[in-house]
Amino acid sequence: MTDPALIWSYLSREPLLWLTATLIAYWLGDTFFRRMNRQSWANPVLAAVVILALLLWITGTSYQTYFEGAQFVHFMLGPATVALGMPLYDNLRRLRRAALPLIAALLAGSLTAVLSVLAIAHAFGLSEVLLASLAPKSTTAPVAIGIAEGLGGEPTITAVLVLLTGVFGAIIATPLLNALRIRDWRARGFSLGVAAHGIGTARAFQVNETAGAFAGIGMGLNAVLTSIIAPLALHLFQ
Repeated sequence: MTDPALIWSYLSREPLLWLTATLIAYWLGDTFFRRMNRQSWANPVLAAVVILALLLWITGTSYQTYFEGAQFVHFMLGPATVALGMPLYDNLRRLRRAALPLIAALLAGSLTAVLSVLAIAHAFGLSEVLLASLAPKSTTAPVAIGIAEGLGGEPTITAVLVLLTGVFGAIIATPLLNALRIRDWRARGFSLGVAAHGIGTARAFQVNETAGAFAGIGMGLNAVLTSIIAPLALHLFQ
């Protein structure tokens, strides 16, 4: 077992290796994010994805092999999503006071996210499988994957699109909202949660606690509404 190739062949079959690699990649991404003074473009999730992608490419490891080890992280997405009920409960009083604008924002955000991507994809002649995979891209991964499977989409494609949507939203949110002169932390957080799900919510918490709480609320409510809207909207384009 002194041959490095044999050592790697042995280690690569161990699930713990890829779980450890995932945690280390995120730690490196978060360290880079902090060194860059928490700039939105230095998103730790994006950095971790790049690191892991390079590692898998260099070692010739398939995604299936990687996922066997990293699936515990995927499993934790479910409990993390359920935990979003906490900010909803903690901010019930503030939610009641802003119920109408939040409902309007939720409807506008959910409808725009689903209808716009389906309209663009349909205009480019994409298949029905891809349409089903694209429809729930703006909601949190566990819900989006479940919706895609129910609609006949490809869960792997949906997972990638959810990740890209969240990273892109987290990067552009702060400069865009600043340019629009939106100062209310509730509005900033809620819009980010609706548009960029978990990654956007994490970004909102990094900026402001109130924004993070309302991002979590927006993310949770959008997950429920998208599960209703996506099948109806997809039917229109099929």
